[in-house]
Amino acid sequence: MFLRNAWYVAAWDREINRSLTPRRILDEAIVFYRTADGQVVALEDACPHRKLPLSMGRLQGDQIECGYHGLTFNATGKCVRIPCSTYIPKGARVRSYPVVSRYGLVWIWMGAAELANESDIVPVAHWAEPGWGTNSGDAMTVDAHYLFVTDNLLDPSHVAWVHPGSFGDTACETEPVAVEATGQGIIALRWMRGVEVTPFYAPFVKFQGPCDRLQHYEVRYPSHAVIKAVIVPAGSASPDAEQHPQAFIMDSYNFMTPVDGDQTRYYWFQMRNFAPDDAAVSQQMTDSVRAIFEQDRAILKAVHQGFKHKRTPNIDIPIDSAPLRFRRRLSQLIAAEQPAQPVTAAPPPTVAAT
Repeated sequence: MFLRNAWYVAAWDREINRSLTPRRILDEAIVFYRTADGQVVALEDACPHRKLPLSMGRLQGDQIECGYHGLTFNATGKCVRIPCSTYIPKGARVRSYPVVSRYGLVWIWMGAAELANESDIVPVAHWAEPGWGTNSGDAMTVDAHYLFVTDNLLDPSHVAWVHPGSFGDTACETEPVAVEATGQGIIALRWMRGVEVTPFYAPFVKFQGPCDRLQHYEVRYPSHAVIKAVIVPAGSASPDAEQHPQAFIMDSYNFMTPVDGDQTRYYWFQMRNFAPDDAAVSQQMTDSVRAIFEQDRAILKAVHQGFKHKRTPNIDIPIDSAPLRFRRRLSQLIAAEQPAQPVTAAPPPTVAAT
């Protein structure tokens, strides 16, 4: 089950052009293209005649012509032509999805179109702000259910074991992880105090010696993560640490889009408070982050298979508090979208004949 009244990332903006681009999102087949004036269109990828994917057809101007019998659909999903017929049946249309381009990404609303509100798209702090640089990857397909990915992104502790030599190297097992519920999701965070700067961050940190490091792991419903790393000289941890003159800040935005129950598309980029125009730094960070996420991808694929074929029960441990709270609340949101079941009156009681 998926939360449908929500925005999901469908593609990088640069991926959608004047060709037909198929995607599967929440186990629905969708075809994307861009009109001549640059607008992105998203339609159900199935002709209503014989259900051939429209992505197997061709773009004629701003309309899609089915590759089987030539039925033609406009950008709203309405059939405007059936060859050899002057009659167009009422059911000759396909669903159209609301789409928005923002932050270099194409966002799609998968639920009721009348509920789509662009202001609900995850805000990105410091986007296009002077002094802040950006680096981004392409997109990864993770062979795992998307909730295993959100589990991972609400777990600050895993970096010590999954990412040694990059994000990890310090377990800090005695440092408690605080868990907080917000109206938009769940936050798990902790300060790691007096630790070494790990290898991923070391080339960019502006000071020498041990540091205090904030791990801020936040996942917003349905599956969007904001991971904030703040690194300051040891002894400087505080709610205002980002204002420290030597603070290193990296905000990682991670958008998980379920393909179906077994695969997830993972889109990501980072914002940083240094070297805003340095292409070499951006490339170095992109390459390093991609390698780190490949480690996660291998772990999550194995976890997905482990759960899919488990023969004995799994257990939960204290670090699972944030992921479990996220899952519970998301489950409630999904349940609230389901249509109410009709109430059937109980039959009258049977009265024995006398």
